[in-house]
Amino acid sequence: MEGMDVDLDPELMQKFSCLGTTDKDVLISEFQRLLGFQLNPAGCAFFLDMTNWNLQAAIGAYYDFESPNISVPSMSFVEDVTIGEGESIPPDTQFIKTWRIQNSGAEAWPPGVCLKYVGGDQFGHVNMVMVRSLEPQEIADVSVQMCSPSRAGMYQGQWRMCTATGLYYGGDHVPFPVTVLQRNA
Repeated sequence: MEGMDVDLDPELMQKFSCLGTTDKDVLISEFQRLLGFQLNPAGCAFFLDMTNWNLQAAIGAYYDFESPNISVPSMSFVEDVTIGEGESIPPDTQFIKTWRIQNSGAEAWPPGVCLKYVGGDQFGHVNMVMVRSLEPQEIADVSVQMCSPSRAGMYQGQWRMCTATGLYYGGDHVPFPVTVLQRNA
């Protein structure tokens, strides 16, 4: 029962282990009784037949089937609007990084989604920026105020889209490599 937090009654598990019958009518009636008669005999027979008449597996299959489907938002990185890959920034410079992203899913994003810093080099104090809910296939720009590191070098920060409940989506991360070049004196 993946994805469900259900505490199974130890007494119920004991009944599963003690039920040693191959009589299909007995299995159907026991399945029906264990479900509190929520399912008719034909429905019970369907789940039992699907699981090779294993009562425990049939109960699990029934609860998996009845569990709500959780829809995860989808996001695609479209392009860098500012400071793209290969561009450089002077040290200790304030800048605004803007990504163009798209809701690549079939449903609108839920309220409260954000682009969140998740690792690598952090460019300033901002670690999250709220993003408005996008309709399917809608494109938007997301901007974050940043500051380049004080030393020259190659740096990379990692940002991910996140729901209000903490579920990350949209692939591994939104890319942000940057090269900091020393100013010529």
